[in-house]
Amino acid sequence: MNFKDRIGIDLGRRIRLEEGIEWAARNGVRYLDVQLDTATNAITTFDDARAAGVRAACERYGIQLGLHTLSAVNVAEYSPYVSEAVDRYLRSYVDIYPKLGAKWIVVHGGYHFTSDRKMRMEAGLERLKRLVAYAETRGARILLENHNTEPAKAEIHYLPVSFEEWRYYFDGIRSLNFRLSFTVNHAHLVPEGVAGFCDALDFGRVDEVRIADCFRLGHEVHLKPGDGDLDFVDMFRRVEAKGFTGHYMNAFGTLDEMLTARGYLAKKAAEAGVN
Repeated sequence: MNFKDRIGIDLGRRIRLEEGIEWAARNGVRYLDVQLDTATNAITTFDDARAAGVRAACERYGIQLGLHTLSAVNVAEYSPYVSEAVDRYLRSYVDIYPKLGAKWIVVHGGYHFTSDRKMRMEAGLERLKRLVAYAETRGARILLENHNTEPAKAEIHYLPVSFEEWRYYFDGIRSLNFRLSFTVNHAHLVPEGVAGFCDALDFGRVDEVRIADCFRLGHEVHLKPGDGDLDFVDMFRRVEAKGFTGHYMNAFGTLDEMLTARGYLAKKAAEAGVN
């Protein structure tokens, strides 16, 4: 597999999943992410027949499919009834995982309202522990993503954002089914930066590196690579030097923009000395 083949595309909710798989097959894309929350891709629209068709198409084309939960669902929820609904939501992704032949599920730590950060983190950790225990019974891999910052004066803030926040979760859950999804553009927004995350991370636990561009210590924008100031040559050099052999996932713009960017990123990786 050449390096470009390791770069996948996040369909998000841009296209019906079956059409996205066909599009990926035509364009030589081997890794896909999809969100199952809305419209024709809502998880409730997948009966056994439709799920079997998706699984067969992925097998036929050699595509690895990942599922990406919605960050608007607060994994750090602690209110009665709502809290139970969040558990059910996450379990539904695990339930459909084998039916679709999925290979990973990306999850988040939720969000807090500034004054209740500690309570929210504790609630999120306990929920993720329950989720991972359930995933173990289904053979599902759960990947925790590092999130983006919000403006300092915002009342709502995502979890986890800093490396230490992220570490709180992956140190608190020791399971072969609990892994990490490293989003480099989110790391670029915090003081540690990509370099700090790479230095501290055990890449033996990282299964995915997510890609978009942005501006250092700026705002969440998900630009095309080259439209911000993230140093992709340095990023690839650092990530690959830590022994990462997994896939990268483009998550910005349109499908065609993400497809075109694979060539740009492969060139940057070559400049970094990546074979």
